[in-house]
Amino acid sequence: MTERKPPGVPFESWVDKQIHDAQGRGEFDRLPGAGQPLPPGTDTTYDELWWVKRKMVREGLAVLPPSLALRKEAEDALAAAYAAPSERIARKIITDVNVKIRDMMFKPPPGPPLGKKPYDVEEVVREWHQRRDRRENRAAGTEGA
Repeated sequence: MTERKPPGVPFESWVDKQIHDAQGRGEFDRLPGAGQPLPPGTDTTYDELWWVKRKMVREGLAVLPPSLALRKEAEDALAAAYAAPSERIARKIITDVNVKIRDMMFKPPPGPPLGKKPYDVEEVVREWHQRRDRRENRAAGTEGA
């Protein structure tokens, strides 16, 4: 149990004595992180949401404005469409993301502008066929022949 501060002793002096005594007893030795640099993002300004930010980093989460999140989703959808196993799936991926892009174009969200327009499904499918043919040719060893 910690001892009580004696009357008439300034609080700062009493705390300093407690710390000094604990150091003498070795109570600060072998603490987790002793001798290590402070983790990134540690600063001296107080942020009342520090625990939320730390949890998001720990969980690998990120929060983007809706337009930036959709822009990322659209780019991922395009890559997924090009890698799709069938034309039907490629068309579905692009059609689904185009619905979201059109929605955002007509009711702009807060944040930066989307900067995207719906993809041309036929153009994506043509590109899908070309990439598929190139992959098949590479696999068969006939590319450039």
